[in-house]
Amino acid sequence: MSSKNHTQDDHTACDHDHSHDDHNHAKGKKHSHSHGHSHGHGHSHSHGHGANKNALKLSFFLIASYMIVEVIGGLMTNSLALLSDAGHMLSDAAALGLSYLAMTWGQKQASKSKTFGYKRFEVLAAFINGLALSVISIYIFWEAFQRFANPPGVMSAGMLTIAVIGLLVNMAAAFILMKGDTSENLNIRSAFLHVLGDLLGSVGAIVAALLIMFFGWNLADPIASVIVAVLVVLSAYRVTRDSIHILMEGTPVSINTDELEQSLLRIDHVTEVHDLHVWALSSDIILLSCHIVTEDQAYHATVMEQAQKLIKEDYEIKHITIQMDTPGIACNIAHQ
Repeated sequence: MSSKNHTQDDHTACDHDHSHDDHNHAKGKKHSHSHGHSHGHGHSHSHGHGANKNALKLSFFLIASYMIVEVIGGLMTNSLALLSDAGHMLSDAAALGLSYLAMTWGQKQASKSKTFGYKRFEVLAAFINGLALSVISIYIFWEAFQRFANPPGVMSAGMLTIAVIGLLVNMAAAFILMKGDTSENLNIRSAFLHVLGDLLGSVGAIVAALLIMFFGWNLADPIASVIVAVLVVLSAYRVTRDSIHILMEGTPVSINTDELEQSLLRIDHVTEVHDLHVWALSSDIILLSCHIVTEDQAYHATVMEQAQKLIKEDYEIKHITIQMDTPGIACNIAHQ
């Protein structure tokens, strides 16, 4: 977006220099309300994005389909371990489906009513997912407690067959997700970890089925279900905690604001940094805004360029809003 030059009124409380990009500021001129956008997408982004979406979609249908089979099998064999594993697969399916929707909806263009587009849908969906997982885990714990007191009979052969197939399905889903970008894309990586966790649930159900089959130890079923329920609780806690932190516009854990402020203060001609805010729009989009005070208005363009370069390169934040202030002109924004 091109820069706009405005004449400052005598009654203006702050000298403004807003920027979202590092171009058009090194001209040696005073720029007020200068806006641009830089999101740093590489040329291979489209190809990688499509591969990630396909991996999520295929894994979702695979996991969701077998989850239904496992629920039916759990009811038919009277196995709580299978039902709890199906609950864990539900969490996987939800995570995969929400990640896919987040990537799909995230491509929607921003509008006047939604200036950031639909990026935050991922966080809202994750919060709902976390609450649902909590309810599922409470049910599993309650049912397991009942079974410890009076272990029911379980059809171990059917339980073993379904659990083994479930293990193979999870292995297939993990293989599909490995074809995506598990190192850089947070959605793919978290979905991959979900599936790996469910592999443990399938292994637990297999072990329980074998113990029941060869030793008649029916308690193995509720024990395996409790182990899986613990995995579900941990997933629910992490998902809910992280989503609430983002919804409350908390500072991302990867960013140390004190360190960032000191880095900005070390830029030549900078005398003060205040009203510094760093927050996340979604799990992988971080935003920053701050006020920087310089020794003189003449240094604004140079300081702006250096500050943006530092923030982008050292902290990997690409959506930046900086307001340049001059000493002697009081800023009407309260320092926080």
